[in-house]
Amino acid sequence: MKLQKKDKVMVISGRDKGKTGTVSVVLPKTNQVIVEGVNVAKRHTKPSQSNPKGGIVELTKPILAAKVMVLDPTSGKPARIGYKVGKDGNKERIFKVSKFKNTKNATKKPVAKKGANK
Repeated sequence: MKLQKKDKVMVISGRDKGKTGTVSVVLPKTNQVIVEGVNVAKRHTKPSQSNPKGGIVELTKPILAAKVMVLDPTSGKPARIGYKVGKDGNKERIFKVSKFKNTKNATKKPVAKKGANK
């Protein structure tokens, strides 16, 4: 999954099409993300010890990752993401629209040595 926590995204299909927000939770097993202010549902709750009054609570539900696109930090437009591994082994996220390298989320990819598994 190419989406990460704190990414700014735009919804490209569905009821909330055109809305933007930041990713608060990534659920890679179900290929879903939770975006603040998107796909908000109202839940009617009974009074309980933790919520003595009960009432209507607004919950942010997950949305499929395929329905959102990351916003490019330079242009502000939705963009696809790719990865590029440098000569030093760093893996960088690249925005396909502007070729902007997102180095703050770069990770060091472990380099496997030949014959190490023997």
